[in-house]
Amino acid sequence: MSDKPTLKMVTCSGCNTKVFISGDLPPLATEPCKKCGHPIMMPLLLRQFELRSVIASGGMGTVYRALDTVLDRMVAVKLMKQELLNDPKAFEDFYREARACASLNHTNIIHIYTFDEWEGQRYLVMELADCGSLDSRIERLQRLPELEVLDIGTKIASALDTVLKRGMIHRDIKPGNILFNEDNEPKLVDFGLAQPVDKEPESLTETHGTPYYVAPEKIKRERETFLSDMYSLGCTLYHALTGHVPFEAPTVEELVAAHVHQMPTPPNLVVPEVTQPTSDALMKVMSKDPADRFLSYDEFRMALEFARSQLLIQQSTKATGSGGKKTSWWKL
Repeated sequence: MSDKPTLKMVTCSGCNTKVFISGDLPPLATEPCKKCGHPIMMPLLLRQFELRSVIASGGMGTVYRALDTVLDRMVAVKLMKQELLNDPKAFEDFYREARACASLNHTNIIHIYTFDEWEGQRYLVMELADCGSLDSRIERLQRLPELEVLDIGTKIASALDTVLKRGMIHRDIKPGNILFNEDNEPKLVDFGLAQPVDKEPESLTETHGTPYYVAPEKIKRERETFLSDMYSLGCTLYHALTGHVPFEAPTVEELVAAHVHQMPTPPNLVVPEVTQPTSDALMKVMSKDPADRFLSYDEFRMALEFARSQLLIQQSTKATGSGGKKTSWWKL
């Protein structure tokens, strides 16, 4: 009888080569690739979904890159944490997020394929978008080209319009919740905090969201509307465009106070190359009073599309040596 260790051949997600790992390795455990050192995971089969590598991990669970062995396509599988399986509230939150996202059909919202349980494992299967987040792009590039920011903004605003038409608000718009697929399409994710538009304000002791992008009315415990999501999207685009969040402070308390009381520096004063229409659109959408923002996502998208057209004209006129006066479409 041979005493040689069993081996299993897998593909390393780091160097994309076929390598052998110990067959005694338990599912989801990892060992370093012998070629590049990248962690290689022992696959786990959940029904027809073969989990192959980790994409990200959060409070509720871990997201894996997986192969749907029946349809022969790559998907993302969000596996609920073992320690939360017997927590009824955690399960309800996990299930509620799945239902909220599954009710939406938009190119720029992550698609949900199924929610299931297999041998005690609860999991959510969704469209794969594993080419990084807007947050990681900002970290890597410092700031993104204006044209790219305008395109992302237009698409995510359209996605949020669909969310609104389904009677919901997202409530956690930030660069980390915008992912990209292999076609470079932005995908809105993480509906864990989503709620109906007519829900009463939260308790006076708790505000959900990310401090760098949170709307003033949320901080003041006033009713949230789609305009709160719009403000957060404006802050997100500001960060991507300038490489800086709208407000920075040494403490969270000072940071949230800035959202309520301070005006952000216009983007074109932070980065002089930013065009006036883009700067104006973001300043309007980050108004302290929700009534001073764009009153629909269509208006916001029109402003971004106008800014995009003006940017392209400016780039064209620079190439030909001519010039012209620029303004904002809603000021015409």
